[in-house]
Amino acid sequence: MRLLHPYASDILTGVLLYLSTVDKLIKKTNLALVVGSSSWREQFVSAVTVSAGNDDEEDSGEERLPSCFDYIMHFLTVFWKVLFAFVPPTEYWNGWACFFVSISLIGVLTAVTGDLACHFGCTVGLKDSVTAVVFVALGTSVPDTFASKTAAIQDQYADASIGNVTGSNAVNVFLGIGVAWTIAAVYWKSKGKVFKVDPGSLAFSVTVFTVMALVCVVVLVYRRRPSVAGGELGGPRTPKLLTFFLFLSLWFIYILLSSLEAYCHVPGF
Repeated sequence: MRLLHPYASDILTGVLLYLSTVDKLIKKTNLALVVGSSSWREQFVSAVTVSAGNDDEEDSGEERLPSCFDYIMHFLTVFWKVLFAFVPPTEYWNGWACFFVSISLIGVLTAVTGDLACHFGCTVGLKDSVTAVVFVALGTSVPDTFASKTAAIQDQYADASIGNVTGSNAVNVFLGIGVAWTIAAVYWKSKGKVFKVDPGSLAFSVTVFTVMALVCVVVLVYRRRPSVAGGELGGPRTPKLLTFFLFLSLWFIYILLSSLEAYCHVPGF
């Protein structure tokens, strides 16, 4: 099911979020000094070098040595680091070379990742829709979750975390699906054929997700009442834990209903 491809694009987004160190992007004012590079040599040296993770100790001016966790994360991500080191530095053509090569590389890897997800589902005997909402969506959304958490902690009003969540999903819907379907429609039209996509269980899945999302919004609005948690989303430990388990249960219910509908145990529409 090619709808997996928009979800798979978030895998690369998550990798980039880790490699660009979200903490630095939030703490530093001059973002160009963090994400910019002047030479391929600098990029490859940075890709193969184990660096210490960022924390509050970095502001003290003392250089930290890499921890055991830093080495583990480096060896887990070194392939992606070296792969994206081939992207032209940001100083070439005023950044346009980096932009176009990055977009092309992300498109190729997204297609490969989508096909791998389909083959994984076939291997374990799961339908594509179930694989998408369980494994692909979970794996691709975890990096965004940590990025939003970091942004919420660093930002007084958590504007960056909201922008990250809405922006990521907007890219999936408007670009990941819209652009791909537009290209396919133009291609098949040139062949004298009509491009059609079987909606499958999309209506049921979107409806269930919308209901769950509305419940989450209502809970968040209710929790902002001063009598519940002091007017903050954090607040006392008990409301925080209850909200966490409620949201977690809503996620399980969504997966359960979508899976049951995919295997015709509950009627869809």
